[in-house]
Amino acid sequence: TNNASAPLSLRASQEKPQAGSGSGFVWDDRGHVVTNYHVIKDAAIANVTLARGTKAYPAKLVGAEPEKDLAVLKVDAPKDQLRPVAVGISAELLVGQTVVAIGNPFGLDNTLTTGIISALGREVMGVAGRPISGMIQTDAAINPGNSGGPLLDSSGRLIGVNTVIFSTSGASAG
Repeated sequence: TNNASAPLSLRASQEKPQAGSGSGFVWDDRGHVVTNYHVIKDAAIANVTLARGTKAYPAKLVGAEPEKDLAVLKVDAPKDQLRPVAVGISAELLVGQTVVAIGNPFGLDNTLTTGIISALGREVMGVAGRPISGMIQTDAAINPGNSGGPLLDSSGRLIGVNTVIFSTSGASAG
């Protein structure tokens, strides 16, 4: 995948003395970043580090759809640092198609895993307690910290957002 825009590191600090991390991707050159709502929902402060950088930019929540577990943040980063992800067409996806998941599992920045689309049209329970339908199931390794990161087709186009892990351990079941 030649998509330097896709991964970014998201660190959310809560009022309590704990912090979490997740992933996301640049949506446009105006600084909009997409991630999962559950990554930032309890955050008092969110900071975004872009894929090729070391500087953390403060991020402001500008939109959320808790029932779909999606959030849009805004960062004031230089335009030359913002590389929006190309968008694919999810209606054209096929079971067995190769996919790439990019994120920050366990805080390991810019990690890439590959797999296939295992099923289409799955339904999962969202953080708002309502089902989210139309989900893509993949066998690409997804672990804590991958949430909010992009799921890309083999051409590096966005086809989904890594959202939930189904395993007894809460980590990739491989």
